[in-house]
Amino acid sequence: MNTVIIGGGAAGSFAAVFSARKGDAVTVIEPNGKIGKKLVITGKGRCNITNSCDLEGLLKNIPKNPSFLYSAFSRFGPYDCMSFFEELGVSLKIERGGRVFPVSDRASDIVKILERELRKHRVKIAAERAVEIAVADGRAVGVKTDKGFYNADKVILATGGMSYQSTGSTGDGYRLAQAAGHTVTELKPALVPLETEKTYPIAAGLVLKNVSLTLFDEKKGGIVFSEQGEMTFESYGIGGPLTLTASALMESGESRRYRAVIDFKPALPEERLDKRILREIDGESERSIQNARKAGNNLKNDPKTVRDIARTLLPPQLIRPVLEEAGIDPYKRAAELSKEERRALCGVLKGFTLYIKGFRPIDEAIITDGGVSVKEIDPKNMESKLVKGLFFAGEIIDTTGFTGGFNLQIAYSTARAAAE
Repeated sequence: MNTVIIGGGAAGSFAAVFSARKGDAVTVIEPNGKIGKKLVITGKGRCNITNSCDLEGLLKNIPKNPSFLYSAFSRFGPYDCMSFFEELGVSLKIERGGRVFPVSDRASDIVKILERELRKHRVKIAAERAVEIAVADGRAVGVKTDKGFYNADKVILATGGMSYQSTGSTGDGYRLAQAAGHTVTELKPALVPLETEKTYPIAAGLVLKNVSLTLFDEKKGGIVFSEQGEMTFESYGIGGPLTLTASALMESGESRRYRAVIDFKPALPEERLDKRILREIDGESERSIQNARKAGNNLKNDPKTVRDIARTLLPPQLIRPVLEEAGIDPYKRAAELSKEERRALCGVLKGFTLYIKGFRPIDEAIITDGGVSVKEIDPKNMESKLVKGLFFAGEIIDTTGFTGGFNLQIAYSTARAAAE
């Protein structure tokens, strides 16, 4: 069978390997002329290739159209993926949260092994851009590019989404699918940092671990997301793993629709946090008095301030923002902090509130939310229900996974289903 694959990313490369292994003559149309350009930057250059969870765990981490992927996941899951790479000579390791990486921590090793496998099976890589899927009598018969035409018994569309456009993900696949008669759902960023109405440049780049992030939907009411983990403050708002996951559950980037609440001390109930602040005040005040007496200073000028107490609870970059939100003068004497002020401080430490202004640009998103409607694709083999011989694989399909290797697993599983 003459198979033409449009796109040389994770899904396209996998589809090419499995198609060639079963004897197809395979051509991959990839404008970069090289596979895996986006794969090289995944997992911060380490390539989180999959997640070591079971089928149930996989489906729980697919917030959009998980049932569509049930068949593909059942036939090629995480441990099949791990075996695939290990058989090709890649040593793997499992880290926190079931994330699977190459032992070398180099995404380039994954790309090299795929390139070697494609060369072994004589897969042709054409440095061209697909401009049209040729359809005759309801069947895909070839692909027209900016340089020529490729006859095909089978076409697999695996162009990815619109994020990281510098790697070649320019949205071409959506246009090709629409031209062939398919519906493309609304496209928006997913797994993306969020812009907030109020920003804190002083804290930009700060990484917070073991905090809790809760996202409220002000329009519909209720909690959209709540989890403990790692997040970051950015000059424009917030980022990091917790934020990226929360963003995948947002229906829109509509300003002020969503409210993010950060608990800096999730392990401490508010009452215990207040007692801890009191201990800091009492202990520090006593030491300050002793030091002042030794130095012969006036006790009325005790230098211990609220800022000094806050330093025991927060990173330096967050002291001013938190005290401002609590309405407390940072240079006020700690011993003079009233019960109401302590309550206000605890309230901010347990519920630092930010209103979301919108998503960051789609080019900063890990993936694109939206794509070819799953209603028009056969979940067993990823073939179009509208055009025979046209198949889909990877991010171009309207399904989304959380961070942790789940989106690459979608790419592998759908690619294998399409190829087989």
